[in-house]
This record gives sequence, C-alpha cells and structure tokens, in this order.
Amino acid sequence: MEEGLIMGKLLHYALIPLAWLPLSVLYILSDLLAFTLHYVVRYRRKLVRTNLERALPHLSSSDRKKVERKFYHQLCDYIFETIKLLHISDKEMQQRVTVKGAHLIEQAADEHRPAFLMIGHYGNWEWVQEITRRITRPTLCCEIYRQAASPAFEYLMTTIRSRYHTRLITQYQAGWEILRMRREAGTFLLGLISDQRPTRRSLDSWTTFLHQDTPYLTGGERIGQRVDAKFLYLEVSRPRRGHYDMTVHDMVLPTDGSFEGVEHPYSLLYLRLLERDILRCPELWLWSHKRWKHHRQDNTPQEQNSTNKEI
Repeated sequence: MEEGLIMGKLLHYALIPLAWLPLSVLYILSDLLAFTLHYVVRYRRKLVRTNLERALPHLSSSDRKKVERKFYHQLCDYIFETIKLLHISDKEMQQRVTVKGAHLIEQAADEHRPAFLMIGHYGNWEWVQEITRRITRPTLCCEIYRQAASPAFEYLMTTIRSRYHTRLITQYQAGWEILRMRREAGTFLLGLISDQRPTRRSLDSWTTFLHQDTPYLTGGERIGQRVDAKFLYLEVSRPRRGHYDMTVHDMVLPTDGSFEGVEHPYSLLYLRLLERDILRCPELWLWSHKRWKHHRQDNTPQEQNSTNKEI
C-alpha cells in the first residue's frame, strides 16, 4: 500500500506539467496517442470492433470503422481532459461546460429529498462534476465509484476528483453510507455511473440493450427507493472538441403500460435513455469496456427464477 501511494504521488507530480499546457496543445498529443493506441498498440481493437458490429448492425462496415476511429480520438481526449482537471480554472470550465436543468437537483433539495443523477461512460464523465458548481443546494455532493486495481492509479484519480470537493464513496460502502447521509444530512446529490457490468452474483435483471442480451445494475434504484430519492438522468452531447452540453432530465416513467410489471423501472428507463444517446452519437460511449462478458445462462437456477420482466 505504501509503495502504491508513493507511485501515485510520483505519477501525480509527473502529470502536473502536462496539466499546465493549454487544451489546444493537449489535443495535439491526444491525436498522436489515438493513432498509437488504434494502429500501433491496437488497444482492445478486437473488442471494440466486436462491440460495434453487434451493437450497430444497421451501420455499414465503413461507417462502423469511422465510429471506431472517432472513438479512439474521444478516448484519448477523455484522458487528456481528465489530466487537465489538475490545472484548469473555474472560468475556463464554465466556458467549456453548459448545464441545463440543474434546477431539478435544487428542487429535490427543496423537497428534502436526495437527488440520484444517473450518468453513463459517455463523453467525459469526469467533467460531469462541474454540475456541482452550478447549483446552490444541496451542499453535499458525492459519487459512487469502483476502486482501481492499481493503488497508484487509485490515488491519482481520487486526487483529480477531489478538485470539486465531492465525497467519493466506493461501491462497497454505498449502501450504509447513503442511509447515513439520508439520516444525517437529509438531502444530497449522488452521481451514479450505471452502465457498468454487474457482478456474476447480480445477474438478475436482463433486457435488450444495443441489440444484445444485457444484464443491468439495479442497486442504485433499490437504495434510492429506500431513501425516497428523486431519479434524474444526465444527457450529454459534445457540440465541438473540448466543449460539453449537459442536460439534467427528470426520469418520468411512460404511462403506456410498457413498464408495467418491471421490478426496477428507473434502472431500465436509464438504459433506454442512454441507448438513445449512444445511437445518436456512438463514438462518445466507452466501446473498449467488456460490457457483454456475461450471458443469461450464467445465472444460477435461483437467479433465473427472479429475472425481471423484459420489455
């Protein structure tokens, strides 16, 4: 652990000179890295192509290759934009990120309810914390995250994310920590990246997502129901390089009966909204993620009996 902490600090200090560079220069480095990862190292290229072929069958082979190329550029932009958080002014962030619908978060605070903001690995999810600077309430903002396997990388990412003074909660602490915050603070903003792959023990909710049989997370909704949370969805678009438009939406369940009998409807609605955004601009999603590692037959017989209704 001590060695990992030392390596993390060294990595942090090594990246500070990069963070001092303007984004215009960092994007030149990003282009070089994108070429290297895509064509030289071929970082997860087979996985990316397989995911694109299965998820976007309506596109021609040449169109999928365009998405693939744009994805590697977006991935590298994400890396350098995240490093830039070590040294970027609040004024520049305000110019680069527009936020709409933030009043919905404040509305939840006025109702003395927690606001659960569901986001995806789409665009730059590290820059999403800029939303906390655009609201006056609640004052307590936090996010749930999965710890990195590398202690050095874990130290670096927690340092970067501390820019916004957001409380970081590991997935293993999430349940009792949310209940404690509800009891002590009453209202708070919680960010959840909800498009991650469930563990093998949690394969009890399935649907069709991007043309593939997909298990999805429901833990956020389950704990949210216990604390009377207001569920919100974050729509992200990138009008141009280095600029993101973020819109907070109230998650309103359809009244046409399509979600009738679904045990965790907000979790499923989240996937539907994210799927819409991915199809609109696919290169912004994290295609190098092993999202479809599990298959429905991975369920135990007991888990299969509890599988939710699909739509």
